[in-house]
Amino acid sequence: MKAVALTRYLPIEDPLSLFDIEMDRPEPVGHDLLVAVNAIAVNPVDYKVRAPKDKIEESPKVLGWDAAGVVEAVGPEVTLFKPGDEVFYAGDITRQGTNSQFHLVEEAIVGRKPQSLDFAQAAAFPLTSITAYEAFFDRLGIDVDGRNAKETLLIIGGAGGVGSIGIQLAKLARLTVIATASRPESIQWVRDLGADHVINHREPLRPQIESLGLSHVDHIALFNDTDGHWDATADLIRPQGKVVSIVENERPLSQSVMKSKSASLTWEFMFTRSMFQTPDRIEQHHLLNRIADWIDAGKIKTTANNVVRPINAENLRAAHKQLEAGRSVGKIVLEGWH
Repeated sequence: MKAVALTRYLPIEDPLSLFDIEMDRPEPVGHDLLVAVNAIAVNPVDYKVRAPKDKIEESPKVLGWDAAGVVEAVGPEVTLFKPGDEVFYAGDITRQGTNSQFHLVEEAIVGRKPQSLDFAQAAAFPLTSITAYEAFFDRLGIDVDGRNAKETLLIIGGAGGVGSIGIQLAKLARLTVIATASRPESIQWVRDLGADHVINHREPLRPQIESLGLSHVDHIALFNDTDGHWDATADLIRPQGKVVSIVENERPLSQSVMKSKSASLTWEFMFTRSMFQTPDRIEQHHLLNRIADWIDAGKIKTTANNVVRPINAENLRAAHKQLEAGRSVGKIVLEGWH
């Protein structure tokens, strides 16, 4: 099968940072599905894993944690899917990634592909949908069915992949959404996705929040630059409020203001359930099916903003480069093998 892989961790400008390769097609065992991959999406985790370091892989490593495709074969213990089923999923960071023609994934973290979307559009959703869903409804404790209606949620990094689906999930939960964006195209993007208010994360946040008639917000989602926005976050979260971050910090985060407010910081990493084989990892199957239902009901719009063909090393290197520059809006998707 065709795949895109690496053996050394190099700057993305180096042609060997990601290269085309032929690999043996794997066989499913246990609860694994073998999926024929039709489309993939690219996420910041891809370039973070690929970041230059002094390490050489003994065998080629395949990245990629978003896919849509068709079940080719199933392991003997599989009960949720059968060959021919169309699926979408984000996979498991401890295993080979989705940037290959055929891919093994545990059935418990796979959902049915939305019927109303093609494979390219569907591939944009899994990782960001799981991340935003878990961030809001598991980590922050917001009620998915609307019992927190009209509470305020500040999403820092509204135009990125997670922010793009997060805005829509928050509106389904009937929250008042304040999203940050800084460029005309990203401001328009988040407005089109349903943000009630848009503020600029490159400017001081408090004056902008106060201009909305607020002194604090009920919930904050840090989807961009935890370090750079931490002081403003601690200042703006309401007493006894909760903050969720998906971006690792590189310096200590002062907790003094959080302590005086009895406020909480919680983390979201969508690979936790698969990485640690938690007993509740079937919840990712259920939430992906719920996302698919919402998409098919017209309640969620696509977050794919750039579809590139075909899937190969050259196009993946270009996608990594664009994401690393921090100027992408929505999701970058690659489709088809040639």
